[in-house]
This record gives sequence, structure tokens and C-alpha cells, in this order.
Amino acid sequence: MTPFTRRMLWNTAALALSLIGVSAGAQTPWPTKPVKILVPFTPGGTTDILARAVAPELSKAFGQQFVVENKGGAGGNLGTEIVAKSPGDGYTLLMGTVGTHGINKALYPKLPYDPFKDFAPITLVAGVPNVMVVNVDKAAANKINNVNDFIKYAKANPGKLNMASSGNGTSIHLAGELFKSKTGIFMAHIPYRGSGPALLDLAAGNMDVMFDNLPSAMQLIKGGKIKALAVTSAQRSAALPDVPTVEEAAGLKGFEASSWFGLLAPAGTPPDVVSRIQQEVAKSLATPAMKERLATLGAIPSGNTPAQFTALIDSEHKKWAEVVKASGAKVD
Repeated sequence: MTPFTRRMLWNTAALALSLIGVSAGAQTPWPTKPVKILVPFTPGGTTDILARAVAPELSKAFGQQFVVENKGGAGGNLGTEIVAKSPGDGYTLLMGTVGTHGINKALYPKLPYDPFKDFAPITLVAGVPNVMVVNVDKAAANKINNVNDFIKYAKANPGKLNMASSGNGTSIHLAGELFKSKTGIFMAHIPYRGSGPALLDLAAGNMDVMFDNLPSAMQLIKGGKIKALAVTSAQRSAALPDVPTVEEAAGLKGFEASSWFGLLAPAGTPPDVVSRIQQEVAKSLATPAMKERLATLGAIPSGNTPAQFTALIDSEHKKWAEVVKASGAKVD
């Protein structure tokens, strides 16, 4: 081989490597059209509230509309399956929850999606405590002023209490199941297609109790339509400092059933798209205006990295699988 030929080969190889490097480092030309954020629950719940808080910020950052679409049903599985089967092109995102990605795999024998293989986690948006709320008029009529009063009434009136939830498999459902197993009481579980309609029925007196996410229940609590007995987190919420934890109120040691909400994309979505969304969400959550907005709702903002969110999903699945097993909760 002549020196000239060797130089040609080396130059060709160097050019090829250079082009590969440029290609690998280049950003995907995204977004060139509107992006959909699918909420797998009806409007009015915390999943919906947080999606609608983040969407306008992403629209401003990327110069394309981020549109929130609600598709409730089957404990969040219906909407989550739609995103799982969507193209990984960055134009369909999911506002996932502890239910869709931490609980449902252990609760449903046949889940229509794989929470690990079918998704690319982007970022945790926020974590929130759940809050045990009751109908104001029913609580007054039955002299229920605190958690112990509620337990006493439930034991004296088996089969008379209906527990609303935002759907089978949600943290709202499982928080109630955990409470039932820890206290030995019975409440009939009535699943809805989201927190919004469940809360309306609770406020109207058609339901007795709910373990709702704090942000979606806050307005009705402050308006005196429903009464907060306790929060289900390990510590009290800064948004409701006078409301005790379930552990404090009833001596249920170690009781904790909090919720979280985060953005995910279908598997195969370009890593640079995932990274760019995460960075913009983190920026928006760090602004004073967004911090104040979420604080009034009782939500704790995050904006963590895709790797950190992936690790959280894995740990939460393991945690809730144990809760599901201990509570005996099942969904066909």
C-alpha cells in the first residue's frame, strides 16, 4: 500500500468518524408541531392541575403549543396505554402518577402496558400528600371531628360508609385500602374516573370519605365544603399546618401514602428531546411564581433528571407492591 493510498484511507476514516460525531451530537429537529400531554384522568384532579401548570411554560420555552388532553378510565390505564403505544417522536407525552407507574403493575393481573419497558421517564414534576376528607354535614351529624371519631363510627356501623377514589389502583384508592387494613374497618370502595367527579359527590353528600391528593381537594377544604381529618404523609403539610398526620391522629405508626406526578414519553423518544424537556420543566419549577403556586396547593416541586426519575419509579413500584400485598387489594 502506497503512502498516498494510506493517507486517503486515513482521511476517509477521519471524515466518517467526524460525520458520526456531528450526527450523534446534533439535536433532533423538535418540536415542529404542537405536542400533546395526555392526562389519564378526568379534569379537576391533581394530575390535570399539574399538567396544566407545566404546559404553558413548555409552550413558551419551545415556541410550540403543548396541549393537555384528558383520557380517563381504568385507574389511569386507558390513557397510559395510549401513550405507551404512541410513536417515540416527542409529540405525545404522559403525565404519569404513582398509580400508573408505581402501583398498577402490582394491582392489575393484566396491565395493558409495561411501566418500565414502554416509557422513557423525563422528570418528576411534584410530590404531594394525600388528605383524608369527609363530607361536612355527615361528619357533623355523626359527631366525627377527628380520625379516631371516624374509626369509632365505622366500627359501630359496618357497611354504612362509602369510600370514593379517583379510580382503581390510584394512590387515593390504595391509601384508603391501607387505612382499612391498619384499622380493621370496612368501607365500600366506589371508584370514579378521576378526582373531580369523586370530590363533587363527596361534597354533595353522596360519598362519605376520600383520601384525595391535597392539591385537588384544597379548594373544597378551604371553602368549607369538605372537612380534612388528616394528611397521609409522614410529616404535616405546610399548606395545612393544623391538620395532623394519620399517624399522629390515630397512632398508626409508619402510616404513609403520598403521591407523585411526572412526565414520561414513549420508549424510543430521542434522548436529547427527553433532556431538553426535563431542563425546561426544571427551570419553570424553580421560578418564584411556580414555587408559590404549587406551595398553595400543597405540592412539592422537583424537576429531577431522567435517571433520578427512573430510579424513583423502580423504588416506588417495589414499595407499593408490598402495600398491595399487605392490604389484599385486588382489581380484575
